[in-house]
Amino acid sequence: MVGYFIDPALLPGKALAPGVELKVTWGQHLMLSFVRLGAGGVVPAHSHPHEQGGVCLEGAMEFTIGAETRVVRRGEGWMIPGGVTHSVRALEDGATALDIFYPHREDYK
Repeated sequence: MVGYFIDPALLPGKALAPGVELKVTWGQHLMLSFVRLGAGGVVPAHSHPHEQGGVCLEGAMEFTIGAETRVVRRGEGWMIPGGVTHSVRALEDGATALDIFYPHREDYK
């Protein structure tokens, strides 16, 4: 845990995929993941046992969750149960999302 208040700009970043930057912080039970997608950035189809919810903070992105595909814009969100395959593609440079995971994704720490 980094403290009570979070400035995503101060969190260390790591590449999740080409054109996709990830910054994470966590508490005892929740993990927050700030994801920025550059032009053409794609998070390939994958699944994990963690429950994932999120909200688009900036821009627009195309999400595929299970068999459903939808464009998600600023202020809109998603909820993905563990084990469901999903992917995302940036529709604008600088598309930014906040993902919340339970339990922590150890591979993101």
